[in-house]
Amino acid sequence: MSSRRPRLLTISLAACAPAIGLAIAAMPAASAATHTGHPATGHLSALAKATIKARDYLRHLTVGQHGTDQRVPGHTRAINGLTQVHSTNWSGYADDNTRGNTYTSLTANWTEPTGTCTSTTSLAVFWVGIDGFSSGSVEQDGTLIECSGGRAFYFTWWEMFPTNSIQTVGSTVRPGDSIHASVVRSGTSYTLAVTDSTTSGNSFSTTQTCSSCANSSAEWIAEAPSNSSGVLPLTNFHSWTASSATVKSGSTSGVISTFADDELTMVDGSGLVKAQPGALNSSGNGFTVTWERST
Repeated sequence: MSSRRPRLLTISLAACAPAIGLAIAAMPAASAATHTGHPATGHLSALAKATIKARDYLRHLTVGQHGTDQRVPGHTRAINGLTQVHSTNWSGYADDNTRGNTYTSLTANWTEPTGTCTSTTSLAVFWVGIDGFSSGSVEQDGTLIECSGGRAFYFTWWEMFPTNSIQTVGSTVRPGDSIHASVVRSGTSYTLAVTDSTTSGNSFSTTQTCSSCANSSAEWIAEAPSNSSGVLPLTNFHSWTASSATVKSGSTSGVISTFADDELTMVDGSGLVKAQPGALNSSGNGFTVTWERST
């Protein structure tokens, strides 16, 4: 659910630029149709009603609030070409455009994590996307966990910004489902697709157009979304492992480590770690993010 550039820390959080917020719309099925309303709830099961309530909550969120400075002065260090970045809402990896790269596709696989809920509403979003790290455009898709009323709800979703808001799709994702997510660009056309090979009804593919998107980064991210009050509590997802990641820039096809990559650690306003990415694997195409705390 993310969204634009990560909410990245500067020396003072108060110095961050105004955030870009998105309202979240919902989709009832795996077509790309916009949600137009709910059926009468009188005859629905308690679970169906709870799912509708959870989905409605998503529409009132804004996500991807960010500052404009991507590096933390005095806190960054390069390791084998890797730049380490602190973010208040992103954890994972991003390939940037420090070498003039523009990106045309990326993919990743993951097994949907298990969300452990408390009475507090919390969310965790897992996605792949082009743009957002250093630009205001973003083209992305993935899965999310929402804890509401002590129960975990799981969705697939996609987003184009600024063309439209986030669209939730499948609502029957479950922990352990095998997920494949991709974003593929051809000129100004973007095909966003998520395949849940365990439960096919959560799968979708939609093609959207953006003539102003920068195509300046590629990301594999676990995120804590935001609302008007700031970053929301991060659902305890234990760990999320992105694997078999691919990415293409120009005529070069590779993996995360093929291009100039950035490791993003999610921290709170005091610098305490909320979600910690591990090192890239030996193939440079996968990593694990470990949950540390909700707030």
